[in-house]
Amino acid sequence: MKLVKIGAIWCSGCLVMNNVISKTLKNYTIDFIEYDLDMDEEEVKPYNPGDILPVFIVMDNDKEIDRFVGEYSYDDFVQKLKDVGVINEEAN
Repeated sequence: MKLVKIGAIWCSGCLVMNNVISKTLKNYTIDFIEYDLDMDEEEVKPYNPGDILPVFIVMDNDKEIDRFVGEYSYDDFVQKLKDVGVINEEAN
């Protein structure tokens, strides 16, 4: 599975989530891809990100499994990733 984040440089929620994502990637092995809504228009288009950023899309073999939007605490973010199976190991 992979986690796709779509954000934008002007998105305050995206800035808040940068620290959460950094900590998550430091503690867990995740296949993670990040796109900018404005800079990566062609790559983002197939994901249909909607109007609220950031959007996190869980993909399994190019099929969307789940998506969640907005800001989360580190613990809530990690729990969401565990609930959908992106994280299935203990912290490093």
